[in-house]
Amino acid sequence: MEDSELRAARALFDRRMRREAGPDGGARVDRTARAVRQAGGPDDWNGVLWSDLDEATADAEIAAQKAHFAALGLPFEWKLYAHDGPRDLGERLAAAGLVPEPAEALMVAATAEVVERTADVRLPDGVRLARVTDPAGVALMADVHARVFGRPSSFPARLERQLAEAQDTVWAAVALAGDTPVCAARAELPPGKEFASLWGGGTLPEWRGRGVYRALVARRARVAERRGYPYLQVDASDRSRPILERLGFVRLTTTTPYVYAPDA
Repeated sequence: MEDSELRAARALFDRRMRREAGPDGGARVDRTARAVRQAGGPDDWNGVLWSDLDEATADAEIAAQKAHFAALGLPFEWKLYAHDGPRDLGERLAAAGLVPEPAEALMVAATAEVVERTADVRLPDGVRLARVTDPAGVALMADVHARVFGRPSSFPARLERQLAEAQDTVWAAVALAGDTPVCAARAELPPGKEFASLWGGGTLPEWRGRGVYRALVARRARVAERRGYPYLQVDASDRSRPILERLGFVRLTTTTPYVYAPDA
């Protein structure tokens, strides 16, 4: 993408996926004068999606969001993007007790370009993809993620509910070597939006470098193309970013989760 295209894509992402975000599952999205947030139950993603702040308003807004989620009894995440203002917003969040997690690159690509670049991508011999449609499949995904990422996650409960109540908004699969799950990933397909989001993709160490991750990107790109999404979006780690760049993704900005857990 040219610089002008990147700026346009970032503006579109900010508007459609952050300011105009729809709720996940049974969660609720609230729009205040200066922020957009989502709140649901303990298994939902709870946090701040977008904010419009400056030096005079940032601290009060951070305090207001802490009070809101405290009243709900929920920990929450403030999803900070590098271009969000004010420039020291991350420092202000940290001073208020929110803890930064590792930063990731927000990467986007034209769906058609990824489909074209991955037309010849194949799974290695002996590996097959199994689409996840039920709790048994979600359990296989959770097993892979636990072994790859080594931290607990609420995504299995959210995904089970999503598959039961809004199956068209997600596509998920596990790569199996025989009966052993070696990689798992999903695509979020928000209705009426331009971006399909790719999540997961965690691969067991002994299976990295064999094309499994690329094959899951390729399959999800084809799903997104069939569903009419012009763009793909990924929050990419340092490990996956080089692979994605070879498939046509470019970095729009950096995103850092700031997490507040009152009882931590």
